[in-house]
Amino acid sequence: MNILITGGAGFIGFHVARALIARGHRIVAIDEMNAYYDPALKRARLAEIGANPAFRFVEDDIARSGALAEAAAGECFDVVLSLAAQAGVRYALKDPFAYTRSNLVGHHNVIDFCRQHDGLAHLVYASSSSVYGNDTVAPFREDARADHPMSYYGATKRAGELLSYSYASLYGLKQTGLRFFTVYGPWGRPDMAYWSFTDAILAGKPIPVFGGGKLRRDFTYIDDIVAAVVRIVETPFIGTAGEAPHRLYNLGNHRPQTVTELVAAIEAATGKKAIIEQTEGPPGDVNETYADITRASRDFGFTPAVKLKDGIARFVQWFRGHYGR
Repeated sequence: MNILITGGAGFIGFHVARALIARGHRIVAIDEMNAYYDPALKRARLAEIGANPAFRFVEDDIARSGALAEAAAGECFDVVLSLAAQAGVRYALKDPFAYTRSNLVGHHNVIDFCRQHDGLAHLVYASSSSVYGNDTVAPFREDARADHPMSYYGATKRAGELLSYSYASLYGLKQTGLRFFTVYGPWGRPDMAYWSFTDAILAGKPIPVFGGGKLRRDFTYIDDIVAAVVRIVETPFIGTAGEAPHRLYNLGNHRPQTVTELVAAIEAATGKKAIIEQTEGPPGDVNETYADITRASRDFGFTPAVKLKDGIARFVQWFRGHYGR
């Protein structure tokens, strides 16, 4: 298949692109390479893919009108996998417009490009567990109302789902939205707790722990996510008669663990004790994320296999090798 990936130099996009290339697909990736975190990490990810006739990279912003049409350059795509987004809950307190631009304007540009793209079979796009907020009964099911997100990030991702549903209903655009739950692993994002905690623990610096370490997250290892995304991309879309062709799936580990357990896993992997500073977290953090994965397991055989202690050990090994620590 010929596949367009937005956010192709990002954490999940990079891993999925490599997996799809290895399976014989051709990839065009677009990414704006912004400075939300060090662009050198994104360049290093692209260098891992290297020169490959099955991979073409375009540096551009999906929120810019015409960017996607220019990146397509007359090609016909079978599937668009849209992973580009302004990520992170707390950064929205500093720059909410970045989320409006990327997650709303950018997502609109993606669905409108797909609506007009001849021959496109399927749009798969990234959503987030942040849509559920604090008042959804755990484990979170895709049919929950999800209308009280705690963060502006979560609000933009939920709004993106609604934009997608409207295009599915109006134009018959076949779409699958993926609600990712705290994805972690090698080549990950430096703004996430597992990364910043590892960096600080190895340097002998204190780490800030919110809520007494009792916040629970459904930590999901990148290899489990990649396997699911590849399966979804490769599987022809099958909708339900009489309904708009739009589906939502949770992709999580189905086993929430506390931040205290995360810290313990990092301590075991690094062989160093954390210096913990208890503090109050900023607005927007939820108490728990917990994915009900019944739907993804039924339709795609999604069965996450990597335990937190093992996934963190793999991440720490990569981190030390990559940064010489």
